[in-house]
Amino acid sequence: MTDIGGRKTEHIRLCLEEEVGAEGISTGFEKYMFRHNALPELNFEDISLKTTFLGAPVRTPFLISSMTGGSELAAMINDRLAEAAERRGWAMGVGSVRAAVERNELSSTFAVRRKAPSIPIIANLGAVQLNYGFSTEDCMRAVDIVGADMLVLHLNSLQEVFQPEGNKAFGGLLSRIEDICRSLPIPVGVKEVGWGIDGVTAKRLRGAGVAFIDVAGAGGTSWSQVEKFRSADPVRRAAAEAFADWGIPTAECIREVRAAVPDAALIGSGGLNNGVDAAKALALGANLAGFGRALLEPAVHSEERLDALLERVEFELRTAMFGIGTGDIPALNSTTRLVRRE
Repeated sequence: MTDIGGRKTEHIRLCLEEEVGAEGISTGFEKYMFRHNALPELNFEDISLKTTFLGAPVRTPFLISSMTGGSELAAMINDRLAEAAERRGWAMGVGSVRAAVERNELSSTFAVRRKAPSIPIIANLGAVQLNYGFSTEDCMRAVDIVGADMLVLHLNSLQEVFQPEGNKAFGGLLSRIEDICRSLPIPVGVKEVGWGIDGVTAKRLRGAGVAFIDVAGAGGTSWSQVEKFRSADPVRRAAAEAFADWGIPTAECIREVRAAVPDAALIGSGGLNNGVDAAKALALGANLAGFGRALLEPAVHSEERLDALLERVEFELRTAMFGIGTGDIPALNSTTRLVRRE
């Protein structure tokens, strides 16, 4: 059996130590700006970040995106992320729970509910595993291991191509996703891992019963770059460079998906670094703004550094809302003060 735990630890190390960001492509947020409101007619202290996601109340519109699990280091990171999310009212996703479904002794590395009893938590599996024998029961096992409220199936086709252990049979996957959506008693979503989901694909997923979509657009981590550093195959290592600028910018994904599926819950993630990025994501149509690799180094370093970063992001969002005169998240979602730069 593949050493999934070792792979997860290696992924963490590479994301911390190597240049694994997308090159030649950005999130697209820099193409947008807020028109300043000099007379906001509200008090800064009264600004509310409270919102709901699929009916669940959350204290902030933020998500700690799916990152890791399956190793001792990953367990420490997940515990620290869960504790911070619980303190500050962020929703949280975990990395692929496949490792724990296949090897029960790894379950504790994903058991974040004990650290975060009140927030929405999202379990995670690779959608392609549905073509490799994973059943409805396996999906529910992943949800139970995490203590999750919902499940997200991730789409990572290009990563699987470059990954030495990659599973590349993506044929007929939409119907299998539909089966899971119809069978599970909890909301099922779909996310990318950094190359983005377009409006046409989002519409197909929504038609299959997907409850929420995490666009996970381009401009942040590139998993072809990550796998480049793991590969011993000189052809794949060289080919990975050609895909460093592959993907759909996050801002474009959010705008396009919201227009295509106005009734779906939407997560905007992929290269977000601060609260102004989050404000733009929410103004473009996202319900939650997801942060991934930006949180990894602080989470490894200390509880204090992680908490300081989350606090800063929240402060930046509140300040952006104050700067355009929006007192709550619904008002930010519907603002007309986000415009394209000339």
